[in-house]
Amino acid sequence: MKRVLSVAVVLVGLITASTATADDGAGPFGVTVTVRDARVGVLLRAARGGHFCTASVVDAPHRDLIVTAAHCLGGDGGLVFVPGYRDGRALHGEWKVRRRFLPRGWVEGRHEDSDVGFAALAPRGGREVQDVVGGNRFVTGTATGATGVTVTGYPDARETPVSCTDTPSALGRTQQRVACPGFSGGTSGSPWVNGDGEVVGVLGGHDQGGTTPGVSYSVVLGAEARRLYRRAAGYP
Repeated sequence: MKRVLSVAVVLVGLITASTATADDGAGPFGVTVTVRDARVGVLLRAARGGHFCTASVVDAPHRDLIVTAAHCLGGDGGLVFVPGYRDGRALHGEWKVRRRFLPRGWVEGRHEDSDVGFAALAPRGGREVQDVVGGNRFVTGTATGATGVTVTGYPDARETPVSCTDTPSALGRTQQRVACPGFSGGTSGSPWVNGDGEVVGVLGGHDQGGTTPGVSYSVVLGAEARRLYRRAAGYP
């Protein structure tokens, strides 16, 4: 999970890093707010409870797919996804992870440039998770900084999600970063969604997402992420 060295976070209404108005995206850049987003939720370990990572529903033919950081899908035991989690309540049900998909670069070497993973969820009451909450498109090959992105996640210390809009900047060729306050441990796997409703990043990668709550990272989604998504989604 995002390894924050200092996890003391105070969110009183807004945490303001900048008062600049966004040209695109969801709102003022660099401002963290509490939000509601049914497509984003928490990952729980079935045997122990307590959320530890964030994930989100992405559009797929079988309508059962979530994306998160690869480092959130490790370990033994069952995992559960709770979309729209809020104050201990599973507003849209609890969905069991039935299969995990990890890129070769992560499986073979825990490479930070491969820190993206998918999980297929078991149906619930005859319905798939995307039928209940919808899903965002997963898009690769987007140029870093081409648009603003809205990052939404669940810090370990909170029972409600936080969200912030910023323009990503490059950290080398394979990593990108955003400067948003309040993204402490537990926000690994948070989707980076552009103004077209497309997931163009996933919080993780460098230092498993970052070591401070004010700066977060994502892998630049490229060919490896595209191949993994197609395999997880069931494309030939």
